[in-house]
Amino acid sequence: MAFATINGFDLYYEIHGRGDPIILLHHGFGCTRIWEDIFPALIESGYQTVLYDRKGYGRSQREDDFIENFYTSDGFRSGAVDDLAALTQLLGLASFHLIGQCEGGVVAVDYATAHPGRVKSIVISSTQCYSQDPMTEVNRRVFPKAFHMLEPEWQAKLKDWHGADYAEAFYNQFIRFGGEYGTGVFDLRPMLPSVVCPFLILYPDRSSIFSVEQGVQFYRHLSSGELSVLPRCGHNTYEYFPQEYTRQVLNFYQRHGF
Repeated sequence: MAFATINGFDLYYEIHGRGDPIILLHHGFGCTRIWEDIFPALIESGYQTVLYDRKGYGRSQREDDFIENFYTSDGFRSGAVDDLAALTQLLGLASFHLIGQCEGGVVAVDYATAHPGRVKSIVISSTQCYSQDPMTEVNRRVFPKAFHMLEPEWQAKLKDWHGADYAEAFYNQFIRFGGEYGTGVFDLRPMLPSVVCPFLILYPDRSSIFSVEQGVQFYRHLSSGELSVLPRCGHNTYEYFPQEYTRQVLNFYQRHGF
């Protein structure tokens, strides 16, 4: 557990194990804590795992004007790529695997497009591929509840991850502005043909947010894509079936000789 100064802010990160490095990218509500049931199995299988909280998430630094001057800016997505690039340079990681959950998958695709030679493979789960409507409208449909109306366990989780004083504001900024997905129409499909590394798409068949067709669209637009649909699984695949999640990842690595 450590902090590093990355592009002028303090970023929280963890490194576990030794071996071929895997960087785990959390979703838009999350932080490193979402990987607690995932990374131990990867370590036991001989991999090194790197977890970090993106700027403004979890234990990483966020300024008072985070929402106005960064979260809602055009530089939010590219900023995530720049921060990942700076962290890997600091840690001396020349090449690595990426695993992204939901919005973390967007960071993985953006990074692989910008730095193709450094990414050995990508695994994404529950990531949106495209939207037909502006994300502000999508968010209103899929997140209709105010913070105080959320299930108690979700409120407790967000408070634990981001701090009791900030959790509600964090939730509100996400459902208004969409994080990595932005506010307008979102579409990764034009970028995907340029991602040539082995790519596994894990998709739940019962996500309350995105349909399985999102995973199919990833598969259809990738030159080296593989698609696995998890039956009777909700959106947070890492939480519903952590053992199956890691089994799928490790089998994917084995198929490609990693």
